[in-house]
Amino acid sequence: MTVEQHIYLQEDEMIHRAVETLLRALGPVEATRFLALPRERPLDAVQRHRAWQDSLDQETFFQEVFGH
Repeated sequence: MTVEQHIYLQEDEMIHRAVETLLRALGPVEATRFLALPRERPLDAVQRHRAWQDSLDQETFFQEVFGH
């Protein structure tokens, strides 16, 4: 039985290879567009919880939780 060992690339080499791959696959214009796409930040836990609370109907929620 043989075990293969994976060696991770240094970050700068990984970035270089990824950009080269994007350029080859998409071309310079589309690769640039891809790299410039805005990144949405996920809601933090408090915002997510408040949004969930805002969507609740209090009577229905209490009925489901307490069952009376």
